[in-house]
Amino acid sequence: MVTRSTSLQGRTILVADDDRTIISHVKVGLEGAGYAFVECHDGTEVLSAIRLHQPDLLLMDIEMPSLGGVEVCRIVKANQGGGFGFIPVILMTASRFGGKVESLELGADDYLVKPFDMLELSARVKSMLRLKALQDALLDKNRQLDRANRELEEKRLELLALARTDGLTGLFNRRHFEEHLEAEFARSERARTTLSCLLLDIDHFKRVNDTWGHQVGDTVLREVAAVTRGALPDVELIARYGGEELVALLPGTGAEEALRAAERVRQGVAALQLQVDDALVRCTVSIGVATSPADGVTSARALVAAADECLYAAKANGRNQVRQAS
Repeated sequence: MVTRSTSLQGRTILVADDDRTIISHVKVGLEGAGYAFVECHDGTEVLSAIRLHQPDLLLMDIEMPSLGGVEVCRIVKANQGGGFGFIPVILMTASRFGGKVESLELGADDYLVKPFDMLELSARVKSMLRLKALQDALLDKNRQLDRANRELEEKRLELLALARTDGLTGLFNRRHFEEHLEAEFARSERARTTLSCLLLDIDHFKRVNDTWGHQVGDTVLREVAAVTRGALPDVELIARYGGEELVALLPGTGAEEALRAAERVRQGVAALQLQVDDALVRCTVSIGVATSPADGVTSARALVAAADECLYAAKANGRNQVRQAS
């Protein structure tokens, strides 16, 4: 981020007075300090010039045509948190008595009585420009801090995603699944709603690795994960449970609907055809399905165990099929 220098050279002073002699007098008195000047002769011009030039200091006469310095000061200070930002204001007057208290109460930062001593003018201008420089530096530091905080939050979210995601399939990992399993089961019990679990295993996965190599095996895992996600579009919690095992938790899903969902997954995987050299690699999955509430399913662990028993039954019965707990 580019920050403004705390040097006063090059700082812009907007001088506003309907008496051009006063403006010339101010500029002559401040020459040699390296300031840039913008001239205005009434309050309306001042408001336009602020937007155009973004000055670092306003040095204004209290009495000007159209809008006086007090009214302009009120507008500038009211918009300090918006488009104008912080701009110090020094008001000038020919009167030794009128307007000083009112001006300072409205937010003017300093006050000068004409005719003023040039040394006093220079000192007060320097003081206000230093205040502006410090305010600018603080604003820049706050912006840098905000940016750093945003970057830290982005990194935190990235690390959180890495910690709960399986790097190969892009699904959640087993740790994340188990962290949420108990909460989902407890929620379904409180709400007296159904909760189903699908546990699937890729058939003869070792044979795929042994025949085609682990890179092809990894591709098969990714494709099966993608098919599972596509067949269960409304299911938030799908995870890689083991080497070639995936698991899905389906809140609010009864036994019949869970069986249909598992069958969609099985058919989708069976339709996969992966081109490897001159051959097509195909695979199937066996799926176990369990639903709560059910006899013997008294905990989240018991729900997964019931799905696991059905998975092994599907494997023992010939694979490429769905088995459901009765």
